[in-house]
This record gives sequence, C-alpha cells and structure tokens, in this order.
Amino acid sequence: MAPTTPTLDTSSVPDGPRTPRVLKAGTAWTDAWERCLAVAPEAFRDDRVLNLWHGGWRPDGRPLPATSPVDASPIAGPPRLDADAARTAVRASLDQHRAWRHVPLPERRARVAATLDSLTEHRELLALLLVWEIGKPWRLAQADVDRAIDGVRWYVDGIGPMVEGRSPLDGPVSNIASWNYPMSVLVHAMLVQALAGNAVIAKTPTDGGVSCLTLASALAAREGIPVTLVSGSGGELSEALVRAPEIGCVSFVGGRDTGAAVATAVADLGKRHILEQEGLNTWGIWNYSDWDTLGAVIPKLFDYGKQRCTAYPRFVVQRELFDSFLAAYLPAVRTVRVGHPLAVAGPEDPFPHLDFGPLINAAKAKELTDQVAEAVNRGAVPLYRGAPDTDLFLPGQDTSAYVQPVTLLAPPPSSPLHHAEPFGPVDTIVLVDTEAELLAAMNASNGALVATLSTDDPETFDRLAPQIRAFKTGRGKPRSRGDRDELFGGFGASWRGAFVGGELLVRAVTQGAAGERAPGNFPSYHLMA
Repeated sequence: MAPTTPTLDTSSVPDGPRTPRVLKAGTAWTDAWERCLAVAPEAFRDDRVLNLWHGGWRPDGRPLPATSPVDASPIAGPPRLDADAARTAVRASLDQHRAWRHVPLPERRARVAATLDSLTEHRELLALLLVWEIGKPWRLAQADVDRAIDGVRWYVDGIGPMVEGRSPLDGPVSNIASWNYPMSVLVHAMLVQALAGNAVIAKTPTDGGVSCLTLASALAAREGIPVTLVSGSGGELSEALVRAPEIGCVSFVGGRDTGAAVATAVADLGKRHILEQEGLNTWGIWNYSDWDTLGAVIPKLFDYGKQRCTAYPRFVVQRELFDSFLAAYLPAVRTVRVGHPLAVAGPEDPFPHLDFGPLINAAKAKELTDQVAEAVNRGAVPLYRGAPDTDLFLPGQDTSAYVQPVTLLAPPPSSPLHHAEPFGPVDTIVLVDTEAELLAAMNASNGALVATLSTDDPETFDRLAPQIRAFKTGRGKPRSRGDRDELFGGFGASWRGAFVGGELLVRAVTQGAAGERAPGNFPSYHLMA
C-alpha cells in the first residue's frame, strides 16, 4: 500500500488570508555582524574579516565582494592573500607547530576543552552565520555546530590511548575543505589535529563560511590553539598549502577535479594526505515491499538540498517494482519544504521548519537547472518538478539561488546527471532488470562514500552489498559520515589517502612505528582498518 501524504507543518500559518512573511527578529545579517564585532573584535573590522597567521589577526589580503545565497544581499567576503603571503603564513605555522608539539597532552586537552566551551557559549551566533553564508535552515545550522562540539569532546575524553606511543607530525596539517560543513567537518578536524599535537592551517572556502570560520578560529586562538586561517584562490595558494615542504599533512574535502590535482601533488612529494572526494551515492531497490518505510525517509534525503557528500541523488529500481516505488516516492517528495530560512509570519515566531533553503549561490542554481533542461531535451523523463510556495519567502526577495526538487527518469549517458553527483535537489532514477544491471548502475561513478540497498531478503543483501563500490552500505537505511568512533572513507575515485573516524583520524595526523601502513586508499595499496 502506498503511504499517505505526510501533513505539512502549518503551525505558523494563520487561518484565512496568509500574512506576508517577515524576517525573524534579531536574525538580520547586520545583527549577526554586530554580534561578531562584539564577541571577537580582534578578528572583525567594521567592513571585513581578517586573516589569522603567526598568532595574530592581520588586515592583509584583498576582500572579495560576496552575497548571501539566502536573498543575494551583501555579506562579508574572503580577504584573499597572494602566494607570497601564504608562504609566509605557512612558515610561521611551522614555528607554532614546533612549539605546540612539545606541549603536554593534559594542557592540550584543557585548551581544546576551553575552546569547546567557548563555541558552546556562542553556538547560536555560529549557526546564524551559517544560515546567511551558506543558506542552511536553522535546524541544520545548529546541528552542524553541535556535531563539531560533541564530536571533538569525544576525542578530548578519549585521546589518551589514541596517541599512546605516537608523536605529532614534523609539520602542520593543511586543511582545504568545501563550504557545506564548516563546523562539523572543518573545525572538527582542525581541533582534533591540534589535540593530537599539530599546528593547523585552514583555507576558508571561497563560496561561503568565512565569517563562521573566522569566529570559531578566534575563539580557538584565544585559548592558545595554534590556528592559521587564510583566504585565497586555490590555484594561487596551492603551492603553499599543498606543496610547501613545511606541511606535514594535507587534508582535503571537495570535488574530484580539484582533488585529482591535489592527489597528484601529494603523491609526487610523498606527503601524508587525506583526500575526501565526491562520488555518486546510490540507493538500490530489489525484491522489496516495505514502501511505508521508504516513503518516510524520502523527505529526509533532501536535507540541505542534497548539498552533502553523503546525499543520495540516484535510485536504481527493479523495473517490475517501479509503479510501487512511484506510489511511495511521489507523495513523499511533494512534502519537501523549500524557503527562506529566516522568514516567519510574525517576528517573534519560531524558525520555519524547512528541508532546505537556497543552494550555495545563483550560479550553482543556474548550472543545475541547465543540466536538468539539457537532460530532458536529450531524453530524460521528468517525473516531478516542485513549485515554489510564495508563503515561504519574503515579499519581493531575490530567489535566484533556490531550486525546487526535481526527479528525472533515465538521464542520458551524455548528461552529467547520469554519472556525477549533482550537489543539489535533483533525483535521478534508473530502471534495471537483473542483479548485474543493478550493480553496474550502483557503481556508475567508480566509487562512492555511501550506498543503500533495500531488499526484503537478508541473504540477497549479504550477497550483493559487498559488490557495491561504497565505503558504507546500509540495508534499507541511509548511511552517514558518522561521528566519534565510526570509520569513514571511500572506494575508487571517491577517496585518496588515509581513512578517518575514531582512532584513525588521530593516526592519520600522528606518527607511529617505523614502516607503519595507515588504513586507507593509497597509490601503492588499499588497506581496510
């Protein structure tokens, strides 16, 4: 039986004619900026953020103009350094590293714990910056901050056995990460790296998150954490942040094109590395009947507009089950809510409950819309196109970065939507008739981070799951990056270098016995933990 359509959250919608939405009180960008100036005046000027290197905040670099994906209004942009300044910052970080690596573990733990207390104190401001800078709904912005804090606390409590018999690297860890999870991925990694005895360098993502990262770094620097935070183009700074001899490890999160260039550089230099790259995560449906369970999870898969490395944009469906699949899928996808993350009926109302807001920028929204149109022109069948609900936006606001959910059947092989991750709210469906076709379609991108197979028969799952080229494969449930002691990595082109998660994250940024082989995906070997 197909699931019934879930009831929309209409708690803030009045009876009768709808009231035009207004911005929730105290959440304007100007409100957030004034709070940043008050909390961390050393890191923020009236009109810009600063770079952090050699233990001080510096007004160097050329600030780029930036706009919020929420409504295209102006916000602070990254102050871009040139290559010479970046090299100087890296050399200064090595000096910090040489001092920090000898700081006793109890003191490192105390300083990181104090940083977490400060992040907790300013949790709501960090989340509000994420809303404006990268368009996260309030619920997801808070979750990003909380996962960073809670995840690092787990390491603070358990770091002792993880570093026993190990030592920090010979140089600082260089972090280059995408914009979508500034706190739970980037800040989390930085603080664990520092806890393990390393100075850390981070490049602010060009597309968003600079103010959030600046505030978090300011709070860490106050506690004596050896943090360097710089902005600039990847092409100009890569020589310093990837190839510089001072760098002890490169940690990268991003797309395959940029990741391939980084992978080539670190392989040539024999440099320690952690390179998390995209893959087309797939959800297979084979001999399956629990449609109520599937229908319930569909809206959750649209969290943050599928702008996450563990999103599921591809369903591979047994042809004879396609009618039952659609009966579960279509009512569920119609419940997905897209709107302005801070638009409410009354200024004191609670934050709106949304599945996602804008994509990271208008250019990405146009690129994705154009890819959908091109795929349809070449033969893909549009099964669903969401329509905007004007009640979820401010009157007259710019909505150029918003894309409603779209579902396409059988994208043509010539389309990027056939073989690559769209990083947006576009689902594609491929129909198959045999198990061999199922596996081929689920492995279309030469490796993925996660996958799921929904089947009623446990023996079928046990037989097929090992043949799916994903690091984690769930049975009927989505898999995530995981927190704390859960390992994370990828197969094929989705990952290069050391795996992370739990003790492996610490092992990746520390040195053990001579000849130690880290679990991971390296040019010369692939080793599971």
